[in-house]
Amino acid sequence: MARLSETIRYILRGGPPDTGLPDRVRAEIAAREAASERLIGWVQLALVLFFSTLYIIAPRAEGSAGFNFVPIALGTYFLFTVTRLALSYRFELPQWFLLISICVDMALLVGLIFSFHIQYDQHPTFYLKTPTLMYVFIFIGLRALRFDPRFVLTTGMVAIAGWIGLVFYAVFSDMGGMRVTRNYVEYLTGNSILIGAELDKTMVILAVTVLLSVALFRGRSMLFEATREHSAAEDLKRFFAPEVASSITDAHQALEAGEGSLREAAILYADIRSFTSTSALLPPEKVLAVLAEYQNLAVEVINREGGQVDKFLGDGILATFGAVAPSQTYAADALRAAQGLAEAVKSAQDRFKDAGWPYELRIGTAVAAGPVTVGVIGSKDRLEFTVIGDAVNRAAKLEDANKAQKSTALTDCASLELAKAQGYSGPAVDIRRASSVGGIPDPVDLAVLSN
Repeated sequence: MARLSETIRYILRGGPPDTGLPDRVRAEIAAREAASERLIGWVQLALVLFFSTLYIIAPRAEGSAGFNFVPIALGTYFLFTVTRLALSYRFELPQWFLLISICVDMALLVGLIFSFHIQYDQHPTFYLKTPTLMYVFIFIGLRALRFDPRFVLTTGMVAIAGWIGLVFYAVFSDMGGMRVTRNYVEYLTGNSILIGAELDKTMVILAVTVLLSVALFRGRSMLFEATREHSAAEDLKRFFAPEVASSITDAHQALEAGEGSLREAAILYADIRSFTSTSALLPPEKVLAVLAEYQNLAVEVINREGGQVDKFLGDGILATFGAVAPSQTYAADALRAAQGLAEAVKSAQDRFKDAGWPYELRIGTAVAAGPVTVGVIGSKDRLEFTVIGDAVNRAAKLEDANKAQKSTALTDCASLELAKAQGYSGPAVDIRRASSVGGIPDPVDLAVLSN
């Protein structure tokens, strides 16, 4: 019983649910609903133009003696539709306006049907046979475009109330010559009413309304969930490189720890010099402001050269080239990014000073190329997409060696030669053979890319 009560309240409220959806998701749902209302307006306008054109070019029905209300109904509906469409582009249409719109739709349709007995000078039972009643389903279907069962239910209920009103008027009309019959032929050919036929029409409208409402109730729940997942996927792209985010969201099966592949790639590691000691002297907001300036600059340089930021490590940045998406120039791109980052930081000192950094902001960056494993690590409840391999470790060790080598950008000669083979043309500032690098047991031939 409680479940049924909650479902009824959910339908009447129209959602989204009171809990479980962030404000940004609610805003996106509201934007989609506003777009749906504009779509409904355009469809209504297309329909009224179509029927107006059909009315103009079609031969006139014979036998009409009274006043013809069709042009007035079409003209009124055209003006109302244009006004409603224009308002939908100015602001989000409130629910009371949408309910009035539904009533106007049905009132015009019911009024048009009612006018037939006047136009053709027939007993009101005459309009009960009109095929114009079928237009009710167009209005009900239009409301389904919003994916909100409330408006479909309202449209169906108003249509049923209007039709019942027409039936009652026909039954109790004092024009004479009407009687209730059970003879279907007499019903079709004379001024008589077959109660079963009118019940059938009413039940069909009710059944279509209920079935569409149930379908929309289910579809609306899926819409909320899909919108939330879409928002989460968009947020994911801000935490991961777009290619990584796509590999997660577009995976045919759920990712599991231990899945990965071997790639030839280059790893770039960058770090701010004396960041810990200097940041201890600054307010937290200034530290974060400086980090934001630096990281925005670094990401711009890395992305421009075709790299992807794997992760931010405090003031450190780990970026990959050719790991997420295979590349034929991964080493060359990484070296260009390392040099470009060193130069960009030197040119952006005013930005860091304005953000609150008291000294010259200096960085160290290094590149190492080689085979890496790209994949998912972690536990069943907490996964991380990352790169593992000797090139990752060497990049970190080479970056740390910048301090001893008094350099800004560093790589090993093997990575430099590979980059040149891939089209890299930037010269090395200095080649230092058989250098000692902490954490690497054997001497390394180093290439200084920037002092």
